[in-house]
Amino acid sequence: MISVNDFKTGLTIELDNGLWSVVEFLHVKPGKGSAFVRSKLKNVMTGQVVEKTFRAGEKVAKATLDRREMQYLYKEGSDYVMMDNETYDQLHVSEVQVGDGKKYLKENMNVMILLHEGKVIGVDIPAHVELEVVDTPPSEKGNTSQGGTKPATLETGAVVNVPFFIANGDIIRVDTRSNEYLDRI
Repeated sequence: MISVNDFKTGLTIELDNGLWSVVEFLHVKPGKGSAFVRSKLKNVMTGQVVEKTFRAGEKVAKATLDRREMQYLYKEGSDYVMMDNETYDQLHVSEVQVGDGKKYLKENMNVMILLHEGKVIGVDIPAHVELEVVDTPPSEKGNTSQGGTKPATLETGAVVNVPFFIANGDIIRVDTRSNEYLDRI
């Protein structure tokens, strides 16, 4: 059990027979009456976001999550096949559980799998990935005074805006959280 006074962004709790991740929280101490904690919670399974108010000091159950490093092997239908790096067991993860990170998944890439009581609840992709540019229009001479960008399709199918000097075949580093070009490798 954990007190709502100890809430942190990203903390996962068990509430109303479900797993909820703390998105935002605010301790409120009104001039009259007792203090309370106003929070915004996101359901880990469905993605539903709700606002909930707790009395200060109220206890909630903290969810125990197991984080395991696994290697992405290949896609089979709508499932992604992952292999545990320690036991070599293979695990099928649905497209919904992978989320937006699917556009950065490359074969043999290591990812973190979040498990709760043996069930997969999410996949954490590395913050930065290195991918090859497979299709981008050629740069136009004289178009660089403002430091513009052009779209580039990467080997995984993701589309990222890159500077004009990037060409087909270049390897670039991309921030997976913001879908932004970082630098050329």
